[in-house]
Amino acid sequence: MAATIGHLVGKVFRCNWPDCRVLLAAGAGAGLATAFNAPIAGAIFVLEELVRRFELRVAIAALGASATAISISRLLLGDAADFHVEELTYAGAATRPLYFILGAAAGFAAIVYNRLLLGTIAAIGRLNRWLGGLRAALIGAAVGVLAWFVPDLVGGGDAITQRVLAGREIFALLPIVFLFRLGLGAISYAAGTPGGLFAPMLVLGAQLGLFLGRLCQLVFPDLNIQPEGFAVVGMAAFFVGVVRAPLTGIVLVVEMTANVTMLLPMLGACFTAMLIPTLMRDPPIYDSLREQTLERERMRLGQREHA
Repeated sequence: MAATIGHLVGKVFRCNWPDCRVLLAAGAGAGLATAFNAPIAGAIFVLEELVRRFELRVAIAALGASATAISISRLLLGDAADFHVEELTYAGAATRPLYFILGAAAGFAAIVYNRLLLGTIAAIGRLNRWLGGLRAALIGAAVGVLAWFVPDLVGGGDAITQRVLAGREIFALLPIVFLFRLGLGAISYAAGTPGGLFAPMLVLGAQLGLFLGRLCQLVFPDLNIQPEGFAVVGMAAFFVGVVRAPLTGIVLVVEMTANVTMLLPMLGACFTAMLIPTLMRDPPIYDSLREQTLERERMRLGQREHA
């Protein structure tokens, strides 16, 4: 939405394409910054994921747009971070290797997430010739029925993430809820209606981190393990495994939780979370989604030319 506003501003003022491109990118960064209360992450996302190189004009525009947008947002909504996390201590040397294990788990989970999402989109896309516009309605109706019975498990997921970061989730239920959200997220995104992946990814990462943190706490009772710290690190690691944007993932989670004590474990976890999908040649999710979109456009143009 914000990128569209930036592009429209360029059109209104009759800017050339290079200037419109800068405005579009800056708008996208400002939108991310406002939605997740993370101004630095918004600007970094533009350079790391959208432009994929450092361009001075884009950097200046993205920083300016993010700063302006977040200033207005905080003026209206306040300065509090999106998620409240109890004070965490710095991870000791004995516990740091466990975060590499968390990163490896997040990397494998990211591969499953990417392939499940793409497979679900492809499967529902094949049904589209019969369902037509009913696809979104049927998926929405199914999610509505689930919301009636389990309202706490559906939606964007901010409330779920906050419960996980507070450590209030039942240990035995975490894998079940994780699998539930994993499948429901893929189906919901495949509906083709406006939506995103950022917030659902943060939910899954936090759940994965809390589960492994509590598991490590049971296996290594003598170590000073903080399951909530694992949840914070898991958010960044899973995001990085799916998107392959490490700077964005780390800064996004740090800004959303207002926590820097987990920064060193986060670096190690994000390293392994990014390494494993790369070695297994699993492409980043946004690259795959872009290829799918381009392929559909090529098919559509081919059908028009044939007609």
